[in-house]
Amino acid sequence: MNVRNLAGVAAGALGTALIVTAALAQTVPPTKGPAVDGSPAWFLQGSFPDPGGRTSVDANGVVTVIPRPEGAPFAAGARPASIQGCRHSTACQNRNGPQRGQLQRVQWEQKLGYNFSYPIQLPPGIGGVPAVALDSKNNLWVFQRKPAGNAQLLRYSPAGKLTLSVGDDVIGHADKAHGMAVDAEDNVYVIDTANATVKKVSPDGKLLQTIGTSGHPGDWDEGKSQRLLWEPVMIAFGPNGDMYIAQGHGNESPNVVDSDDPTNNIGAARVLHLDKAGNYVGQWFGHNTGRGKFQNAHGLGVDPKTGDVWVGDREDYRIIIFNSKGEYLRQIATENLVCAIQFDHNGEPWMASGQDGQFLKLDRKTGKVVGATGNGMGIGKGQFIEASYWVFDKQNNMWAGDTSVGRVTRIAK
Repeated sequence: MNVRNLAGVAAGALGTALIVTAALAQTVPPTKGPAVDGSPAWFLQGSFPDPGGRTSVDANGVVTVIPRPEGAPFAAGARPASIQGCRHSTACQNRNGPQRGQLQRVQWEQKLGYNFSYPIQLPPGIGGVPAVALDSKNNLWVFQRKPAGNAQLLRYSPAGKLTLSVGDDVIGHADKAHGMAVDAEDNVYVIDTANATVKKVSPDGKLLQTIGTSGHPGDWDEGKSQRLLWEPVMIAFGPNGDMYIAQGHGNESPNVVDSDDPTNNIGAARVLHLDKAGNYVGQWFGHNTGRGKFQNAHGLGVDPKTGDVWVGDREDYRIIIFNSKGEYLRQIATENLVCAIQFDHNGEPWMASGQDGQFLKLDRKTGKVVGATGNGMGIGKGQFIEASYWVFDKQNNMWAGDTSVGRVTRIAK
């Protein structure tokens, strides 16, 4: 073979190599990206082992993970034996696929200038804090996953002093403490997902109302006077005091498409709409795919400017927006799990990114991320194993629990 042929072969080989390299480059996902069109830069960060609430926290907010002794029960909030695993439903996760602990987390660069502190000292013992809420007097209410016999609903003064503990003798024991919210009259609503109830508690800690039947998840059928809840996770209030209850926890749901329980066989996540007295107004349902549908209703917020209802479809990485009657308006695709939705005191939308460990400010028209705070998944300062339901105070500072860690974080400028 002459030199010209060798050169041709070499050139051909080089061209093939360049094509292969270019093809490979196109299939390797990026690990970071620059700030673009008002959104901050982003990067990937690894996961951290979830302690499942088995933590102790000192007065400075420093977390120690407590190993689970062999044979010991899981922390409060784990799925009780009465709740079946997901089966036969399109909502069930592929157990052979990647699990959450293997994921790389999308992190957004922090430019908003928030600082992190831990002014609330919770009672000793294990148990994460899935939700917090503030009343009109700036008292902070904390809903904690504690073992039976320990108060799960706590009230702290603006100075951070524990002023009220509401025990199991008043509200019963929440097998899976989840969301909470405070209405315009300072009544506190707490949700037990596993036992399928929403309980209304007065400002001084008395039980006023129970929505749903404890231990009986099912379908709300007003025509049959059947008023059951199915995996309730969060409650939010409209400008007129109407309440919306998000139901459907996806992979942890006992409701399956072939259920033989005549009171629990719809097989879809849903939002229940009640008036301020708890009377039925309506409900709407989600499915795994389709325009205006949702597999999971985990995040929930009511836009104070419009009264529209924002539903966080967590595992599908999207927010679906409805009007107050449940009519579909539009949806927003996200780069992070939509664990919770809140509106600040300027009426602007935010979302909590769950195990990505951040709170993200969104553009209300496009849904793009325009700001972020939080140091990602972990137990260090400003980190969260699961950033979920949180609240804004009157100065737009944030107070956040951590579903898998027993501490409350103040996020302030």
